[in-house]
Amino acid sequence: MTVQEALSYIHSVCWKGTVPGLGRTQELLARIGNPEKRLKFIHIAGTNGKGSTASMLASILRKAGYCTGLYTSPFLFRFNERMNVNGLDISDEELAEITAYVKPHAEAMAEHPTEFELVTVIAMEYFYRHHCDIVCLEVGMGGSWDSTNVIEAPEVAVICNIGLDHVEVLGDTLEKIAQTKSGIIKPGSMVALYRGPASVEAVFETACKQAGAPLKKADFDAIVPLTRSFAGQTFHYGPWKDLELPLLGAHQLRNAAVVLTTVDCLREKGWNISDDNVRDGLRDVTWPGRFELLQRNPDFIVDGGHNPQCLEALAQNVRDYLAGRDITALTGVMADKDYTQMYATMAPLVSRFITVTPDNPRAMKAQELKAVLTPLGKPVTACDSVADGVALALEQAGPEGLVLAFGSLYLIGDVRKIILNGK
Repeated sequence: MTVQEALSYIHSVCWKGTVPGLGRTQELLARIGNPEKRLKFIHIAGTNGKGSTASMLASILRKAGYCTGLYTSPFLFRFNERMNVNGLDISDEELAEITAYVKPHAEAMAEHPTEFELVTVIAMEYFYRHHCDIVCLEVGMGGSWDSTNVIEAPEVAVICNIGLDHVEVLGDTLEKIAQTKSGIIKPGSMVALYRGPASVEAVFETACKQAGAPLKKADFDAIVPLTRSFAGQTFHYGPWKDLELPLLGAHQLRNAAVVLTTVDCLREKGWNISDDNVRDGLRDVTWPGRFELLQRNPDFIVDGGHNPQCLEALAQNVRDYLAGRDITALTGVMADKDYTQMYATMAPLVSRFITVTPDNPRAMKAQELKAVLTPLGKPVTACDSVADGVALALEQAGPEGLVLAFGSLYLIGDVRKIILNGK
């Protein structure tokens, strides 16, 4: 099997399961010998910040000398980004080999796994083959019934920022969404929590009490921002002084506080992580596509924010880093998102919109998005392709201007490719 054949097979699988639950993933893992039972995990759930948090933790654990797996979704450039060991994405050869190994087991099942379930099983086998000491495992969606929740008690269950997203599946209130995400909390694990409304925290407090899982909450009042620029930011956090973080935005400092809280949990469980490991891991973390400056003259920034809560964070970054700038917004969105609220947040901060259609079946067409944005009172131009949108945005911004691309991670991957590779 070639990597192209492997990806064609993975993507040909129906993305929706006919029955919710973990049974298909559990059966497929059992058929290949339950590799997940030979691994240790940090399990990371939440609405926003999961990927950044997982990436910071993986960077710190690598600095500590542990063979570290990282499982995230979606990807920006290549499918292989979804799973890596010690910072190196799975190779085409190994992806093809493991997919070929898993495929006959999946096809022998009475009820075939969904795409995400299949990818999760491939990742588990990959991490097992590389003898990972620990895996930073990002939940795909929700928690209780997400296929990653087949694992036994993780070392730490990390709960990131909770917001309203995927409400048709997870529930239409923060408390209902929190209840679903609390399903990753199990007896034997510790829990690190991103602070939120009292009613949301109460859901996790109850789940921890029922599981007998110690709970540590990040202390956002202990964050002291020091400096910020496009190169990164520095901050204090409680006893931690002069920490460096290349990820931009106040929300990333809150994510870092959750990471430091998780480190405390890991240390309590016996993991050997020095202060220098933490400092070096935070300083050297990479997580592209999140308020990322790609070029200067004109400045071109991309941000993968794709729900109202993400856009609130992006709006704050615009006020903090781009105050007074003339901003050309290049944007595209999935049709199933709360785009009305998203764009109401951003419209007062930009000078004009250019709409494109992201490369995804769920994407809203550029002309439809233009019709949505026109009543907001800013000039709107729809383009036939992402490449045309990038070219027009650069032209309209001019050498002294600024382009901000946002709305969907699927859009950001293509924009990064065009800007960085010229294609």
